[in-house]
Amino acid sequence: MEFTSPAEEFPLGTIFENLPAVTVELERLIPHETLIIPYFWVRGADAEDIEAAFEAHAGVTNIEFIDSVENEYLMRAEWDQEYVGVLSALAETHLVTLSGVGTKEGWQFEVRGESQEDISEFRTYCQENDIPIDITAVHALLPVQGEGYELTDTQREALVLAYERGYFNSPREASLEDIAEELGITQQSLSSRLKRGHRRLIAATLIRS
Repeated sequence: MEFTSPAEEFPLGTIFENLPAVTVELERLIPHETLIIPYFWVRGADAEDIEAAFEAHAGVTNIEFIDSVENEYLMRAEWDQEYVGVLSALAETHLVTLSGVGTKEGWQFEVRGESQEDISEFRTYCQENDIPIDITAVHALLPVQGEGYELTDTQREALVLAYERGYFNSPREASLEDIAEELGITQQSLSSRLKRGHRRLIAATLIRS
């Protein structure tokens, strides 16, 4: 399932008030009631400005700088376990977050459940706790020609279109902006879909147990 949530509703949202040009990408969330891996990347700002930009926000008790790669900065957050929001909804319903990208325009998530009931439980939790989300897509996994190539339909769509438009050619015949506009999504969402799709294809073809 893919859904969006307002920027200010998710912990870390205050950074967009102070640094409106940044993008925040969650490293990966593995929710399990009290266990949530709290790493996330920030790009679009200088390192010294990032920590200061995270003001007090419900759901977060501490933010610290961990490492950097070129112009992206890895941060670690300590979450307030009592806070009721998107994170608690994911933890309570045991959904796995495949991606979470935030900008001043809002957050975009892609999550996975083992069954339709898991997705329904998440929606119910959000409704009962007044957590604002907007579900934009619900789909099943779609195998891609061959055993072990499990991609979501949105990942497959993005990869195929990018290939057909010459995005992977050298020099490129289409930009990330071109592909995103044709799909009707943001460049951040497209980048995340391509990245996750590449990871799955590499794991299935080059890294076999």
